[in-house]
Amino acid sequence: MNHILMRSWWMLALRGLVAIAFGVLAILFPAMTLGSLVALFAAFALLSGAIWVFGAARHRKSDEQWWVLLLLGLASIGAGSVAALHPALTLLVLVLLIGANALVTGVLDIVVAVRMRKKMQGESLLIASGIASIAFGVIVFLFPVGIGGLAIAWMIGLYALVTGMLMLALAWRVRAWMRLGGGRGRPAPV
Repeated sequence: MNHILMRSWWMLALRGLVAIAFGVLAILFPAMTLGSLVALFAAFALLSGAIWVFGAARHRKSDEQWWVLLLLGLASIGAGSVAALHPALTLLVLVLLIGANALVTGVLDIVVAVRMRKKMQGESLLIASGIASIAFGVIVFLFPVGIGGLAIAWMIGLYALVTGMLMLALAWRVRAWMRLGGGRGRPAPV
């Protein structure tokens, strides 16, 4: 798995870009209907999950821990599929689904970061992304009722922007590290 992330830094960058695009749309258009929010979340979760599944499948023979990325992708695809197949979900169920996705994604991001710590520096950005996801998920589960649709759209948008920026920063660091020779079994200069 470490080699997957080091050789395919673009997966992190693409995931970050998708999250930022989702966040910007959610913040710019907070008054959208619940159906639009469900569709936007479904697209984000499906695209993000597809990126991880593709990367895991591509490197399944070269890294024995590819399955962690596969789980991350499948969790996001599952959440996106439920949202796409049942657009008439109530606001409470949607919020809890988004919170559950954030919790699972956050935990798996931290698992990936812990596994990367011996191979490179910069895993703290992925840990920060995981912590942000977990914090968002906890907040959603603690306060699912009483939050208006406008506040939910802004909260989701902010969460996506923060995690997207962290993913882009990590991708940039991994790419720079690889260019300096860190991916060839020797420590990269910092």
